[in-house]
Amino acid sequence: MTDSSWQWHLLDAMNNLDFHDEDLEVVIGGTQVYEIEGAGTKWAPIKGTRKYDKDAFVIIRKKREIVSSIPMEDFNPQHDQYEWDHSDAPNYEVTDRWPALNK
Repeated sequence: MTDSSWQWHLLDAMNNLDFHDEDLEVVIGGTQVYEIEGAGTKWAPIKGTRKYDKDAFVIIRKKREIVSSIPMEDFNPQHDQYEWDHSDAPNYEVTDRWPALNK
């Protein structure tokens, strides 16, 4: 990339979004980390090896606190998850819908 005009477009966009240098973090998307132990070959890399996809991309974003999800304190569904009411199930034979099966 020898043309630097994209840098001016980037700076203009960052100014429009009110991004400041201290608020930014740059991360790479479109990557994979192998979680299975391998022999260190192309097809079985060592665990922890990062692979960059051909369509990997750069993300410039504002820093933010990472907050884990918090479980609900009171979870009371209105029905029993194992209860199934068969009274409203359709009543038909399979061959009624697919006559080709009636051979």
